[in-house]
Order: sequence, then C-alpha cells, then structure tokens
Amino acid sequence: MEKQDAAIILVHEIYGVNENMKYMIKRLSKLGIDIICPNLLHRETPYKYTEEATAYQNFVQNIGFESAVQQVNQVITGLKQRYMKVGVVGFSIGATIAWLCSENRMCDFVVGCYGSRIRNHTDIEPACPTLLLFPNEEKGFDVHTLIERLKKKEYKNLEIKDFPGVHGFIDSFSPNYHEVSASEALQCIDEFLQNHLNYNF
Repeated sequence: MEKQDAAIILVHEIYGVNENMKYMIKRLSKLGIDIICPNLLHRETPYKYTEEATAYQNFVQNIGFESAVQQVNQVITGLKQRYMKVGVVGFSIGATIAWLCSENRMCDFVVGCYGSRIRNHTDIEPACPTLLLFPNEEKGFDVHTLIERLKKKEYKNLEIKDFPGVHGFIDSFSPNYHEVSASEALQCIDEFLQNHLNYNF
C-alpha cells in the first residue's frame, strides 16, 4: 500500500474536542493534510470554558500527562504505517503533550501553542523540528523566563515565538482571543508546516 503524504495529530486542551478544535480541524484540513483529533477525555460532551477548574481537575485526576503522551505516541506509531510524515499540533495541555512527544523519533514535527506546563519539562530536547508559540503574558508564571531558558539550550530543532496576548489568544471562541496575534500565529504555523512537509499545499 502506498503511503499518503502527511497527517497531523491535533491535541486538545483540558476542555476536550470543543468548537475551537473543530475549527482547527477544518482549518488545517484546508492545507491538504489529514487531521486526527483523538478524544483523550473519552467523553462526548466537551467542558465549557466556564468549567475550567472542573476540566483541569478531571485531566489531572483521570488522565494525566503520562497517559496522554502514551496515547498520542500510540497514534503516531499507527499513523506512521500509512503516512510518510506524522506530526503533532497541540494547544495548552495539548501543547505540553506535543512537546513531550517531540522526543519520539517517529514524530516528524511538533507545534505547541501556549503549553504552560512545558516549564516543568525544559530538559526535553526535540528530535524533530518543533515550533512553540507563547503569549507574552501568562497568569501563573513568567513566560519570558521560560522562553529564555529554552533559548539558552540552543536546541537546533527548536523555534520559539511569542505574541501580544494571554493564554488562549489563538482561540476565537475564547474570551482571551487576540485577533491580530491569532492571525499572525496561524500564519506562522502554516509557514512552519509548509517548510517541514516539503511539498506545496
């Protein structure tokens, strides 16, 4: 069986496969790539943004990063049998999961948007081209310190960009949406994917 060009595993936030993830599936599909968005929560109804505390608690207690990374790595392994290139694009906890998957040598590229828990895993060295996007302001920690710490590592596969805004700035369904920064960040993701997939969309 001839392998298809590329697939992206889209990794959701603590809320699950919500409207923003459905929008991202549609948007990334337009690039001519197959998008797979595994439901790591294993529940049909996503949490609302107003249920942030409950959604976070559910993720920590019932899923956790270790199990989520294991699930995504299994999906990568399965997809590599059918696709030439397989990458991971994640948002928030999904971005931290994507970052943890960047060590997997079967993974061809990683994009992580506002993965605040990356701060607990700065010793990860990506084995594939990796793009991390951050807002220039985060509630719980100093994002600039994290960016500096990662840049000091001088990992050859790592590209980092930050944009005006707060956590969730790319998400048009979120109260934290920042239209200008979102547009620039999405363009940045498109260019990164074009560069690393080596074919024209």
